[in-house]
Amino acid sequence: MPQPALPPPETCDQARRSRDPRFDGLFFTAVHSTRIYCRPVCPAPYARRVSYYANAAAAEAAGYRPCLRCRPELSPSDGAWRRGDAAIARALKLIDQGVLADAPLSALAGRVGVGERQLRRLFVERLGAPPIGVHGTRRLLFAKQLLTETPLPITEVAMAAGFGSLRRFNAAFQDAYRMAPRDLRRQPGAAVRGGGDTLTLRLGYRPPCDFTAMLAFLRGRALPGVEVVDEASYSRVIAGADGGHGWLRVSAWPGEHALKLELHAPLASQLLDVVQRLRRMFDLDADPDAIAATLSADARLRPLLRRRPGLRLPSGWDGFEIAVRAVLGQQVSVAAARTLAARLSQRYGEPLATPFGEGLDHLFPTPAALADADLQSIGLTRARAATVRTVAQALLDGRVDFRPERTLDDFSARWMALPGIGAWTAQYIAMRALGHPDAFPAGDLVLRKALAGAGDGPLPTEKTVAARAEAWRPWRAYAVIHLWKDMSP
Repeated sequence: MPQPALPPPETCDQARRSRDPRFDGLFFTAVHSTRIYCRPVCPAPYARRVSYYANAAAAEAAGYRPCLRCRPELSPSDGAWRRGDAAIARALKLIDQGVLADAPLSALAGRVGVGERQLRRLFVERLGAPPIGVHGTRRLLFAKQLLTETPLPITEVAMAAGFGSLRRFNAAFQDAYRMAPRDLRRQPGAAVRGGGDTLTLRLGYRPPCDFTAMLAFLRGRALPGVEVVDEASYSRVIAGADGGHGWLRVSAWPGEHALKLELHAPLASQLLDVVQRLRRMFDLDADPDAIAATLSADARLRPLLRRRPGLRLPSGWDGFEIAVRAVLGQQVSVAAARTLAARLSQRYGEPLATPFGEGLDHLFPTPAALADADLQSIGLTRARAATVRTVAQALLDGRVDFRPERTLDDFSARWMALPGIGAWTAQYIAMRALGHPDAFPAGDLVLRKALAGAGDGPLPTEKTVAARAEAWRPWRAYAVIHLWKDMSP
């Protein structure tokens, strides 16, 4: 079977021996004697006879089981495979959303525009496992984390991981890991956390990660009532699938390369979606070394990357929320856009019967709530109000969407077909709603100022900026974040 690309064997050897966290999730070590696969950071004693695999699915396809000590389910994903517009990247994003839980492989292939046989071949050649194997490993590793870190009943764990029944879950878990789910909770490494209606989960990342900078970016744009961002954490209200509500808090996990997620009053069926949203929102699957290797070739970016090696691409919780805020931010300051967004949210967002605390008392408005809303009454210009209503209606009737199988060009073209949406807005939405690593609002004024250089010369044109940024592909959005950060007070 052709194997996917791996770091050179000597690099894997050195990373494993030094337990280098920068390689966490970029490869796994399969120990021949125990038939167990581990993360590069595993504290287990050094083993002589090993093989390396690019991902957990490939290791499991070769007959290895996940280590109970280092817990491969906590590894960040290899973002190189899940980012950008390649068919395999778009397919992986759909798998992350659970598409194969209730649809055949042919449906997945159709959504990314390739044949079923070709898609299977791509996965086997580049990931070492077919799509259904990647899907199965993903579900089982998430279930393993829930069994280890939460007090959820096993039936709810099965539902949260996307299994249709407890029987199917028990059979799949037993077949893959040679133990029943209940037996995992009896292992010494299982430390169930949380109590009452609160669940606590660990969200791993590959260092470095500038979580402080991420919070600062989000804090400057936080919506009162919907989200609270302080010096140490991010909190927000979330809607429940059953019509109820909950809330979450994300903070640093002390002493680990991970964030701490606290979920209050969650539904088991929403857990995977919540985790996927937050991993995208905080860009937890990024590979800083790979990004820096491309961007540091530019003399303007090189010192910025040295100064903030862990700066990441801050996304948003909800695509519609980001799209509305992008429209409100057209040709105005961040502070002015936040003021308008706060008024809109307070007027049209659903209030909570019982607030979750100070600053968490309502949801952001839905597209249905804004499609016919009188937005001029809260200070929007006639043109801006019309654009917000157009965006809301276009999402309702399907002219635009946030489907992960869209390429950047397709996504941008659909949004730019709407009145009032230009290239800047479409690219900004792709950056903040999709977390697309190559989205690039070339006409952004702050970006042009950042590239103007010393002196009072003329600003570079949008065409000049776009031409310079060609060398930054496929990480142009990261260059934008670094330049924006450099220009901020």
